[in-house]
This record gives sequence, structure tokens and C-alpha cells, in this order.
Amino acid sequence: MIKSFLSGGFGGACLVVVGHPLDTIKVKMMADQKGEYKGMADCFRKTIARNGITGLYAGMSAPIIAVTPIFATYFWGFDLGKTIAGKFEGVPANQISTWGIVFAGGFSAIPGTMVMVPGDLIKVKLQLERETGKTPRFTNPVNTAQYILKTEGPTGLFRGTALTLLRDVPGSVAYYTTYEVLKKYLTNLNKPKDGGPAKLSPLAIITAGGMSGIANWLVAVPPDVLKSRFQSNPQNYPGGLRQVLSELLKNEGPGAMFKGLAPALTRAFPANAACFVGYEGAIKFMNWAGID
Repeated sequence: MIKSFLSGGFGGACLVVVGHPLDTIKVKMMADQKGEYKGMADCFRKTIARNGITGLYAGMSAPIIAVTPIFATYFWGFDLGKTIAGKFEGVPANQISTWGIVFAGGFSAIPGTMVMVPGDLIKVKLQLERETGKTPRFTNPVNTAQYILKTEGPTGLFRGTALTLLRDVPGSVAYYTTYEVLKKYLTNLNKPKDGGPAKLSPLAIITAGGMSGIANWLVAVPPDVLKSRFQSNPQNYPGGLRQVLSELLKNEGPGAMFKGLAPALTRAFPANAACFVGYEGAIKFMNWAGID
């Protein structure tokens, strides 16, 4: 499982570098309650006009710093979930059924969320802080964490945990299941005519990885909207999820549940293709280096 841990961290770093600008746009659109942004292009234009190109990378240091333990934990959790499913089905982990993969994907969100929430919360707050038009209260991950600890205490760093699980359990099921099933299908298409073993091609990794990201966000955007709203200003939502949902539907209608879908899907393919290319590349390197 050490390979999954290390390779997941490297894959996550690749994802952040490729996908952060669109993640910034996604978060801003999801948290937009005043209708400031008319669409993804408008949000891009206004962000650059207000903060320059660097505004698209606001908060990236937080996920970069946290990305190794976050993604490493998710991939390790998925590997552990496959091992559990394999024992239940009586087969090796790499031979589990599709339902075993579904279980492993959902299971990965449990340990992953506990590592994800603080870094994700800091990222969201940094991405939205420049939107206030006032002097920033915090400008980097360290003083953002200090601000949260000072104003909300240690539990403040884990605000939104339930909403993150609501997003990541079904999202992870879609993510890993799509990747594993599509990777297997595309690999089998390339089986040699002489009956030799099929090889995983870079194109198969890119396609399966990119589509897994799209599958994830098609499922995860509505709960991610609720999470972003709650994390951006929890003082306005003492009633938690129920209050966030009821006010959003009352004030903005059901369509608001899909705010940020366009940038999320636009980001999903290249970012997650990069993630799985990094993941599979790291696995291949460690196999070559004899790392068990």
C-alpha cells in the first residue's frame, strides 16, 4: 500500500498544478450569492481584471502543501478498500468485482476526508477573501489557519466535514469506478493478436483519468455548492446543511445547485488525466526501482 500512498500524492500534485485556475473560478461561482458572475468566461474576466493572472492561483499554496497527504490518503484508502473487498469476495485485490470497486471508492472518502477538510477549507477561504474588496484578513495558508483557530477554535478547521463526506463518498465511487472500469476496457482493446498480455497505454490512462474526473463532478457539484457556501461564511448558517439548502433553493432556485458545473467539468478532464498519468507513472517508476 506504500506505493498507492506515494503515487497518490504525486498524482495529486500534478492535478493541482493543472487544475487550480479553473478550481478558483468554480469556487467563486459556487459562492456567488449576488449574481455577480454571468458565467465562467465572465468570472475569468473579472477575476483577472481585479487581481491579475495571480488571482487565478489564489489559495494554490494550501492544496500544494496539503496535496501529498490528501491524495495519498485517498489512494491509500482506495487500495485498502480493494483489499477489504477482495477478502470479502475471496479473490486478490486486483481481481475484485465492479461492486468491490464501488465499495473501495466509497471507502476511500472516509480516511481521505479527515485529511482533506482543513486544507480544503483554507483554500476556499483564500480564494474568496479577495472578493471582499477590503484589506485581506489573511493572505497565505499559515495566517489563514491562525485566523480560523483564533475566531473558531480547533474545531473550526474541520467545519464542513459532514458536507465534505456528502460530496466525496458518492464522488469517489464515481471517480474510482469510472477509472478502473474504463481503464480495463481500453486496455483489453489493445490485447496483442498473439495472445500476450495487454499493456496499459498512455492514451488509455489519459482517457480513463479524464473521464473519471468528469464522472466525479457530475455527482459532486451539488453537495460541493452547499459545502462552499457553508465554509465561506459559516456564521450565516447556524442551521448547517438544512439552512444552506433551504435558503439556496428559496433565493436562487434549483439551478443554483449546479453553479460552477461548467468550470468544474472544464477542469475535470485535464486535471484528472494529469493526476492519473502522475499516479501510474509513479507506480511504474517504483516497480522499476524495486520499491515494494
